[in-house]
Amino acid sequence: MLPPQRVSYGRTRRRRTHHALTGVQPTVCPLSGMPKQHHRVCAESGYVRPGLRIKVPKLGIGVQKD
Repeated sequence: MLPPQRVSYGRTRRRRTHHALTGVQPTVCPLSGMPKQHHRVCAESGYVRPGLRIKVPKLGIGVQKD
C-alpha cells in the first residue's frame, strides 16, 4: 500500500522543528555551591538528594580534599 501523496519538504521540516536537542541545565549543589547535573552526585560533597550522600574515596567524591 502506498501513501496517498508525497509529504512535502516544508511539511517535513515543520514537523521536525520540535526534534531539536536542548542543552544541559546544571543546578547548584546546596551543600558545596558547585554546579551539578540533575540525578548525579556532586563531586565536591557527594550530595545526590536530601538524605543521600555518597562517598567514594578512590575517586575523591564526598571526601575532604588535602
